[in-house]
Amino acid sequence: MYRNWVKISLTIIYLVIIAGGIVRMTGSGMGCPDWPKCFGYYIPPTSEDEITWKGNQDYFKGQIIVYEESLKVAETNFTAGTEFDHNNWKKYDKHSYSTFNATHTWIEYINRLLGALSGLAILIMTIYSLGKWKYDKKITLVSVFTLLLLLFQAWLGATVVYSELLPARITIHMVVALLIVALLIYLLSLTAPFKKERKYNQTLSTLLLVGLILSLIQIVMGTQVRQSVDDLVRELGSKEGKLSWIDDPGVLFYVHRSFSVLVVLVNVMAWWLNKSKKLGFKWTNALMVIIGLEVLSGILMYYFKFPFGTQASHLILAALMFGTQMYIWLLVIKSKRESAQLKTTNK
Repeated sequence: MYRNWVKISLTIIYLVIIAGGIVRMTGSGMGCPDWPKCFGYYIPPTSEDEITWKGNQDYFKGQIIVYEESLKVAETNFTAGTEFDHNNWKKYDKHSYSTFNATHTWIEYINRLLGALSGLAILIMTIYSLGKWKYDKKITLVSVFTLLLLLFQAWLGATVVYSELLPARITIHMVVALLIVALLIYLLSLTAPFKKERKYNQTLSTLLLVGLILSLIQIVMGTQVRQSVDDLVRELGSKEGKLSWIDDPGVLFYVHRSFSVLVVLVNVMAWWLNKSKKLGFKWTNALMVIIGLEVLSGILMYYFKFPFGTQASHLILAALMFGTQMYIWLLVIKSKRESAQLKTTNK
């Protein structure tokens, strides 16, 4: 049961990453100006009319409206008169963003719902891990740490909103998400069943570790490249901003693109080593497919002017690549211990 909940937690975390990619692709990051609620609601508004001040209307404490191009927060529960009374409201001081877009609001809200669902799944996983304490304390300790890290990630998500999507915080948010993925995959590897066909190879272990490090660097660089695109889109509009970026993508993009060659090369070497020496790590085939799709999505973005969905796909595939690399590497490390135990048993 514990391993099943690790899988469920990992699946939901990847859904959160997918939702986060869609949030960035659609520019919905500020769809909800507050956190964890949305305009003060547990279920967000569906139209601008719901957040526009009206006379003779009931308001609740914490409710947020847009008034004179700024956000106002209700101080108490009250019924408005025929004139706007500033004594009933205070200015929202977390940030100054006050644009309402119902589509953006619900995209961001769904992202948050998935985040809450991931928290519930990891909480259940952690509760089940308590039963593993007598047999393997690492499982319980790592499970608890994963839960704590997810709580930190939730707080970090709030700071991203309050900073009006500050690039550095978005990057940290992404890195922490990958760390949570890594911890869940580590738990999966700890509970993975023993398979005799898996053979340890030091060179394969080294290649996979180098590939992991390179991929993480590549993802961080990609996040920064993405931010340069977002800045132009915000300034010039979606179509013009992307075309302007393609005309002059900047030095970091060329470094990012060149670096990808090294990432592909290292992982192809790992795949070929596993295949030629019949080491038994079948996930390397899936890794090659993911890397191929990742390269394809990058080519489509640059040479075909950002077809719909390619930006989100590029991010999601990068996260899947990282997770798959991590899982294979951990299985390789585990196979070394299992081989040693098997030799000891056979003596």
